[in-house]
Amino acid sequence: MPYTPQHKAETRSRIVDAARRLFNRRGLNGVSIDEIMAEAGLTRGGFYNHFNAKDELYAEVVAGVLSCASARRQSAGDTAEAGIAHAFIAAYLSQARFDDRENSCPLMALPSDVARSGEPVKRAYAQVLDYVVGHLEEGLSGPASRRRAMAIAALCIGGMAVARAVDDAELAREVREAAEEAAFSLANWAAPRVEAAE
Repeated sequence: MPYTPQHKAETRSRIVDAARRLFNRRGLNGVSIDEIMAEAGLTRGGFYNHFNAKDELYAEVVAGVLSCASARRQSAGDTAEAGIAHAFIAAYLSQARFDDRENSCPLMALPSDVARSGEPVKRAYAQVLDYVVGHLEEGLSGPASRRRAMAIAALCIGGMAVARAVDDAELAREVREAAEEAAFSLANWAAPRVEAAE
């Protein structure tokens, strides 16, 4: 008996969720299709009922990130753009985000893998980056808001990527705090609290 459309959608969702966790943990090229399917509790053969290639799956993971971000943004309302952008910077470079590697933004987790990948992966990555920059730009005022938003996005993404790359917790904290301070300065906002050293 064939599977129902609901079963197929639920299975696809399980694959995407497993892939998101594994991509964030080990990188796009560090995970095989077999590993993704095992994480989802499925066999490799089922992968091709949903996707043609791993790059296509990555693009869907990214689309899921954008869908969730758009829904959160709409629920927060469009009247508080500066507040939302301010909260984005603080949350992006937070200790909680640093610790939660499996649920990270794909911008910070996969940049070197993306650079070595094909066009669908690069296109999906650019789509998320453009969303983040646009989101930040709406919260800025004054001249060159798009360029400042790009610099803030680069500070957030790069700051977290570098912090995660070092094996010294104090240095990682300093990197995140320095990136956060510079991002808030570019936005002409006061930086929030400085995290206490652990």
